[in-house]
Amino acid sequence: MFRNNYDNDAITFSPQGRIFQIEYASEAVKQGSVTVGLCSKTHVVLVALKRNAEDLSSYQKKIIGIDTHLGLSLAGLASDARVLSNFMKRQALASKMTYGRPIPIERIVDQIGDRAQTNTQNYSNRPYGVGLLVAGVDDTGPHLFEFQPSGMTQEMVACAIGARSQMARTYLERHLASFADCGREDLVTHGLKALKESLSQDKELTVENASVGIVGVSSTEGGKRKLEGFRLYDGEEMAPLLERALEGTTKPEGETGGPGDNMDIS
Repeated sequence: MFRNNYDNDAITFSPQGRIFQIEYASEAVKQGSVTVGLCSKTHVVLVALKRNAEDLSSYQKKIIGIDTHLGLSLAGLASDARVLSNFMKRQALASKMTYGRPIPIERIVDQIGDRAQTNTQNYSNRPYGVGLLVAGVDDTGPHLFEFQPSGMTQEMVACAIGARSQMARTYLERHLASFADCGREDLVTHGLKALKESLSQDKELTVENASVGIVGVSSTEGGKRKLEGFRLYDGEEMAPLLERALEGTTKPEGETGGPGDNMDIS
């Protein structure tokens, strides 16, 4: 892990133009359990696989509601995600108090991106060791954004981050053309199937280790759009969603094993 004195802080470039501390933070994201996000013309869905460090512990929370129109899922250090989510909640509240309207999704994502990038300019700080998928709805429609430890943010149609996420991304790429016109239920089904693709052979999706977050808009009789507030499905609420999504599917073959569980990384 020692890189000739170029990895002692997050502000020094190596001769190859790399900042190793940011790369190490990205590795923490890759060790977290996988989370998937999908966006259509009307809804955004977050699907996450939860971990428990041991049989005696509870499952780590993976999806966090920020506001009625906004939520996120995480992969990496849960403590860093808690700090960023609390910051986002304050910004969302400040927007309502100052301007009387919900904060636009792109603006709040840019704010956490700026906050993370600032850590790469101060010697005493370190990068956030967490990746986020931010889902929300504003006046311009549904949005899904990816946040990386470097501070880079980008809008996505579908995305997967975390351990073994490549197989989930392969599923998303295979069905990408159909997401835009998907309804709420179909989008959840695609998300859970993509999540299932990332599992090792000895694991299954259950109501204990899976959770779903949904936010979107629906049309009223007068043609106006109505917000469907961010809702988290967890525990027994997951049973009908899993039954519908996994009905008639078989366990995909793939390599076994994966990064080891860690109490701090989820």
